[in-house]
Amino acid sequence: MVDTTPLTQAVDHFADRLRAAPQSRLQRSAAAEALALARELSRRAQAVEEPGTEPREMPDAGMFAVADQILVAAHDLALVLRNDDEVGEAVRLVEEARGRAGV
Repeated sequence: MVDTTPLTQAVDHFADRLRAAPQSRLQRSAAAEALALARELSRRAQAVEEPGTEPREMPDAGMFAVADQILVAAHDLALVLRNDDEVGEAVRLVEEARGRAGV
């Protein structure tokens, strides 16, 4: 079994920062970055779980829901990651999105 702790920690940190961010920060870019990340993590999980099918897009549930959306998407992805390189790639995606979000 692959240790997905680094992914869990990175996503928890990002989600905590989103929840603490002021609404103005969420409106400027943070929520959009988080939603894009949630959609990418979800797409990657679906590609492993259902190869050859068109991935479903995670809906926009609003700026106050994006923290939960990245947690759900990361959890789904963590269940299908097969090796440390895949975990590292997912962590990189989370950290880059957090940097772009400015939180």
